[in-house]
Amino acid sequence: MVEGDLGAARLAGARVLVAEDEFVIALEIEAALRDLGCVVLGPTASVADTLDLLTRERPDAALLDVKLLDGPATPVAEACAARGVPFALATGYDGGGLPEPALSAAPRLAKPFGAGELRRVLAALLASRAGEP
Repeated sequence: MVEGDLGAARLAGARVLVAEDEFVIALEIEAALRDLGCVVLGPTASVADTLDLLTRERPDAALLDVKLLDGPATPVAEACAARGVPFALATGYDGGGLPEPALSAAPRLAKPFGAGELRRVLAALLASRAGEP
């Protein structure tokens, strides 16, 4: 199996949490994830809704906007880390603008991003969860 096929197989059926407060962007991410064969949890637009969803669902990975409707995504990042859910930030911020350790060390998808970059980052998140190199 070639690397692209392996990445596609890894993404098929993956449960991905999307926390994004911009409605149109959330819909675009959701559509891109569904095109990759993922199951989308959410999208959610607030820290409170995202934390509530995390009490009911167990995602394989998460894509978090840095700022949600009710504040920074730091509590969501910390909850994901505590549950062993790998996450990436979908953001326009660079690492210097993120002083919180829970956010500054996370992989990033720089907005706007394409389907290829989304696939690459998501495959890396899922591989890290599975303990693959």
